[in-house]
Order: sequence, then C-alpha cells, then structure tokens
Amino acid sequence: MEKTHLSIAALALETGIAKDTLRMWERRYGFPQPVRSPRGERRYPAQQVTRLRQMRRLLDQGMRPGQVLTLSGDELEQAAARQLVHADAEWALIALIKRHDDTGLRQELRARVLREGLRQFVCNTAAAMLERVGDGWARGELEVFEEHHFSAQLDTVLRETVSQLPAGAQTPRVLLTTLTGEPHTLGLMLAMARLRLEGAACVLLGAQTPQSQIVAAARAFETDIVALSFSEYFDPGAVRIGVRQLRLDLPADVELWCGGRAAQRLKRPPPGVTILANLEQVPDLLSARLHAAGSD
Repeated sequence: MEKTHLSIAALALETGIAKDTLRMWERRYGFPQPVRSPRGERRYPAQQVTRLRQMRRLLDQGMRPGQVLTLSGDELEQAAARQLVHADAEWALIALIKRHDDTGLRQELRARVLREGLRQFVCNTAAAMLERVGDGWARGELEVFEEHHFSAQLDTVLRETVSQLPAGAQTPRVLLTTLTGEPHTLGLMLAMARLRLEGAACVLLGAQTPQSQIVAAARAFETDIVALSFSEYFDPGAVRIGVRQLRLDLPADVELWCGGRAAQRLKRPPPGVTILANLEQVPDLLSARLHAAGSD
C-alpha cells in the first residue's frame, strides 16, 4: 500500500487542495475515497490525484463544489474538455515550453507583448496562458519544473517591459507584496504592470513580507494602497485571517486590495478590504479613489 497510496498530506501537496478541504469533501460527497492503513490512517490511491487536479481546475474556473464533486469520471473528463476549448490557441505555447528553450520562450512572450500591447497582454493574454499551462500540469502534459520555468520567463518579460514604462503621474503610491507563506510573485508583476499603465507609483517588496513589516513599509513609503496577491494554492482560511489582521494594523486611510484565486474565493471579505476579480477593475478603483480624495 505504501508505494501505491498517498497520505493526506502528500495528496494535498500533489493537488494543491488543503487537507481540511479534502476531509470535508470526503464527508460531504464521498470523494476522495481513502482506504485505511493498519494504523487507521487515511491512504489515497495514486490514481485519484489526476481526478482531483481536474476537479480543482474546474473549481478555479467558476464551477461549484456540488457540481464538480458529483460528476462521474466520464462527466469530469467532458467538463474538463469543454473548459479547454477556448484555450486551443495555446497548444503552440505548450509545445514551446516542452522544447525547454528559455531564449525562444522569452522571445515569443516579448513578441506577444509587442503585438498586443501591454494592457491586452496583462489583462487577457497572460491570464489565458497561465490557465492553459495550469491545465497542462493538471492533465499531465507538463512537469512541475516546466510550469515553473514558464512562470519565471513570463516574470522576466514583465519586469523588462514595466521597467521601460514612463514615470507618469506617480500617484497613488501602491505597495505590492504577499503574506508569509505565499511565495508566488507573478500576480504581483501583472498587477504592477496594470497599475503602472494607469500612472500609479509602485513599490515592490516581493514575496512573504511579515505583516509587521508591511505596516512599517506602508508608513515609510507613505503608501496609499497595499496590494496583496494570493495564488490558487494559498489556503482561503489563512487569507481571511491574515487580511483581517493586516486591515486592523494598517492606518485607516491606507486601502487594502487583494487579488488572485485564493482571495477571490472569499465570499465575505473583511470590512475595508477590496477583492479584485480581475485587473480590468484597476482603472475604476483608482478613479474612485481620486474622486473620493477630491471630495475630501
């Protein structure tokens, strides 16, 4: 059993689904279906990993747990296939990633930025590419290192492009970072690109800044907005706890914005916290802030 079955911790790591969520699904929907080791510990057949990855991708794309967890194996395959129809144009991207040509991949990403413009690339193209690459990982088309390599090259191209943007009005001032436990920074780069296009001044702290230091940095840089990014792998419960505490610690006049898959799962965000469904909201949010400042 030990070679063909996974512990719940290993299953959570392989699928990006929290252990508490896996237990709740088992109780409510009867899946995943563990067997018990001689010690009474849950052990999960390795073949359930692929099915859980498919389920997670469908949930991330807007389906409800009650819809996804009750699907048969064939129905799950059909639903996953329907979700991939719109991403067919990215098959060439997958092939490029599989060639392990980092120079060629960067050149292709730069060409897309030039062809489409940074605004279109950030708000639509990059999101579609990330979704397609994530689906490729979920379906076993890509290795973990290949997904990481793509993300690193996209990050590099975004940094290059943003560094060439003119200074603009440089207002408001936005501090970008992630909470401790969130190592992914690609969401920050996409947000910074969109903010810079609107003339905002951005202070990038990178990943995993302790909350006390976020507060200190917000004061030191005279920040108007703190923007946090949460990847799909971050526990939504930890998002709520961390964001609620940070909101209490930040000065009242500093806005707190949160974006990313895990943040979007919060059905009732803490008061005083803005959840971004997508980067197209940025101009309206900045305009609303400017209008409110003018009224004051």
